Amino acid sequence: MSDKFDQLVAIMARLRDPKGGCPWDKEQSFATIAPYTVEEAYEVADAIERNDLAGLKDELGDLLFQVVFHARMAEEAGRFSVADVIEAINAKMVRRHPHVFGEAKVKDAADQTRAWEDHKAREREDNGQRGGNGGASALDGVAVGLPALTRALKLQQRAARVGFDWTEAIRILDKLREETEEMEAEIKAGAAKDRLLDEIGDLLFVCVNLARRLEFDPESALRHANAKFERRFRAMEALLAERGFRPEQTSLDEMEALWREAKKSDPGQG
Repeated sequence: MSDKFDQLVAIMARLRDPKGGCPWDKEQSFATIAPYTVEEAYEVADAIERNDLAGLKDELGDLLFQVVFHARMAEEAGRFSVADVIEAINAKMVRRHPHVFGEAKVKDAADQTRAWEDHKAREREDNGQRGGNGGASALDGVAVGLPALTRALKLQQRAARVGFDWTEAIRILDKLREETEEMEAEIKAGAAKDRLLDEIGDLLFVCVNLARRLEFDPESALRHANAKFERRFRAMEALLAERGFRPEQTSLDEMEALWREAKKSDPGQG
């Protein structure tokens, strides 16, 4: 395995070689490669969602290549190498698992999750991360570049660790109704776009909170809903095609009737 990894590192170095490398690879920077890194991570998640293990093997390779790409650019800048990246993650995993590599004890996965977050909090303090008031914040270290649903989840998890949280899902449903009523009032009042943006943001944030309280990942829940919608919409299109029509040639009422028909034959719930 070591030889294969060394070969990958050598391939990356060759691609970035100033004289004989690939013109595209040579022109890239951390900023230009970052979107590809995020895209590859999503493709890994997509392969898992589809239970495509052959695809997962390929996608994990693409994601690994992204790590090597970033490390190579850092090495060229004299900052760190891929070996430094590996050394750092090895040390971090040992440090954050004292119940495996040391004498600490944890009762279960939930207990380990709390211990993990405690370790991360201490590391942030040691690294000098401070909140806007000059002191450490429970929200320090939540990356701004995360997808909005994921960042909302992480912000809420951080707030919950210090007691700022609802203890029952039903109370979050009450808040969801409140936000829905506020949204309805703004729409009826002909509110400006910025007010509607504010209200729909609040609505989505509460939906994330409800998913978290029910122990669902909101990104996964929305991916599930997306897949269900796509499946049923395509089935509706197929039913229309059997009748010699396309959606744009059909009334909404007719499409709604076919949607209900597609829904009945769909294995998904709801």
